Order: sequence, then structure tokens, then C-alpha cells
Amino acid sequence: MTGITRRGLIAATLALPVLPALAANPSELAPEFEGLENWINSDPLTMADLRGKVVLVDFWTFGCVNCVNTLPYLTKWHDEMAANGLVIVGVHTPEFPFERDLGAVQDAVMRHGIAYPVVQDNRYRTWQAYRTRYWPTSVLVDREGRIVKYHEGDRGLDDFGRDIQAVLMQQ
Repeated sequence: MTGITRRGLIAATLALPVLPALAANPSELAPEFEGLENWINSDPLTMADLRGKVVLVDFWTFGCVNCVNTLPYLTKWHDEMAANGLVIVGVHTPEFPFERDLGAVQDAVMRHGIAYPVVQDNRYRTWQAYRTRYWPTSVLVDREGRIVKYHEGDRGLDDFGRDIQAVLMQQ
């Protein structure tokens, strides 16, 4: 027995901060990238530069097993859909201090065969702008720069891939 009563557990749960609601409102413009450094596989990009493309902003970190589970899907989508206007931007946001190291991120990009742009968000500025809550989180943005969908976790990725294709087909 740990000494925690049911009443104590309920009180502690109620004291937890309320997380912000997701920003998956189709009329909301995707935030601009903020506070990013060390672009890999690309010159620096902005959401304004990417207008007219379908953008998948993927928040991940190389030490997260769930994030690593998504990488085969992301690399496949990049290979299959980039010619149709999909741009994936991997926003590497560290969960632990050792994940802040540029060399370690570059090694992970090479190890996983990532060819799409990856950038470090060591100060969590873009993470916060997108109201991200979990690793991994992918944010799908349409050609007009509006957020279409948030996808959290490493499950349901086949369905999410179909969502990406549907947005690519819209003109």
C-alpha cells in the first residue's frame, strides 16, 4: 500500500493544469516557425514560403520510441507525395537534454534515412506556437496555410496518410 487514498488521488488529479485545446480549427492559419535553429536537409523555411504546398509539420525527438515508429511512414509519404506538393518539416523538439545535441540529431536523420527538412526547436518556441502536447505530433496544413488536422501518437497512421492524400487532391 502506498498510502495514497482515493480522495487524495482525485484531489491531486483535479489540481493538474488543464492543457490547452488543440488548434485544429480549419479556419486557423498555421503559426509561423519560431526560434528554430540548425536546419538539416534544407535551407531555412517559413510557413509563408510554403504557401501553396500541403505541409506536414512533424514534432518528434530521436529518443522517443513512438516517434521512431512514425519515421517509416513519414519517409514513405515524403518519397511518394513530395512530387504532388507535400512538404514534411520535421521539428526536432528534445524531451531530454541529450537530445539537444546537433550531432546526435544529424546522426538520427542519417540513420533513419530522412531526406525531408529537419530543424531543431531546442527552445520549444514552435512547439508552443502549435500548442503541441505530446511526442510525436503531426500537424497537417493545407495549401492556404490553414490547419486541417492534428495527429498525436504513432497509431492510425494509415488513416492519416489517406487524410494527407485527400488534402493533396484539393485544389
